[in-house]
Amino acid sequence: MLVNPLRLKPTVMARILHREKTYVPYDYDSEAEFERAVVDHSQGLFGPDSVYFDIKKRLGNENILTIPDGYLLDFSFQHSPHLYIIENELVEHDPFRHIGQQLLKFATAYQESRHKLKQALSREIQADREKRRFIKKRVEKAQIRNIDVLLDQVIYEGQADAIVVIDQITADLENVLGQLTMDTNLVQLQSFVCDDEVIHHVEPFQQDVRSAAEANGASVSPEELDTVVVAARREGFEERFLGEDCWYKIGMSSSMIEQIKYVAAYRTAPVSAITHYAEVASIEKYEDTGKYILHFKEPAEELDPAIPLPEDDTDVAPQGRQYTTMKLLRDADTVGDVFP
Repeated sequence: MLVNPLRLKPTVMARILHREKTYVPYDYDSEAEFERAVVDHSQGLFGPDSVYFDIKKRLGNENILTIPDGYLLDFSFQHSPHLYIIENELVEHDPFRHIGQQLLKFATAYQESRHKLKQALSREIQADREKRRFIKKRVEKAQIRNIDVLLDQVIYEGQADAIVVIDQITADLENVLGQLTMDTNLVQLQSFVCDDEVIHHVEPFQQDVRSAAEANGASVSPEELDTVVVAARREGFEERFLGEDCWYKIGMSSSMIEQIKYVAAYRTAPVSAITHYAEVASIEKYEDTGKYILHFKEPAEELDPAIPLPEDDTDVAPQGRQYTTMKLLRDADTVGDVFP
């Protein structure tokens, strides 16, 4: 994509050094231009098991009360595909109140729009041979009868979640989304320019889920990930994990809320081991942060023996939170076995 190199963000100091070139932040001229970048890079943003529907204009004549920027049909969980509403925004346009209002409208109008949405998606699939071939293969793997049944399943049998794609994730935005009842995911797309070349820095949707499954090879699928391991410093571990029977301010995609059954604590140095775990009773939004709190069913249990870091590979120490399975955790001799 050719761009005007003079349209830069002078107040942003971040730079990317790549192949002896310096790339500086690129300032999108409009939300329409940003939306085009999202469409062009949808596979990189949302993952290889997804299909992006850029049908906003075609839905304009469908009398749907509120029209999002796009829809995403995601097959990351092979046997439980999911439909997401997409809203694309630029942070500099002060979108926080706007995003909250839009998502509230989407959630309210969704029930009334389902039939027209199914018709629009069906026409789009039938008109696009590549989309139809891709979805047909995923339908067969999911053992769903056909594409029509798939659309019924993702549209009528549940409430669609939302994905907000934005050029900069901020605490203010997370606070706004934390107040919504609709489960909302954030994807960041930052763009940088050098001369007439634009490159993108992306935090892909559900990359942590895919990475966890890929790290464990073909033997573990995303559907099997049922345990989240959190990195805990001494004070937080003693006060929250042991003292309050919970762990909070965890960022995770909405698709993992129903998946997670256990939480385990990796205690940072000098302990450097996974020492405790607990069964999860419920997962709720944590205040107005856009993150979640995990409540335990019972006080955490101590692992005996604890699971230490491997002596020859300390790089496998969890940073933040990582997904795995309880089976891998129970069978592990070292942290390297939990995240092979």
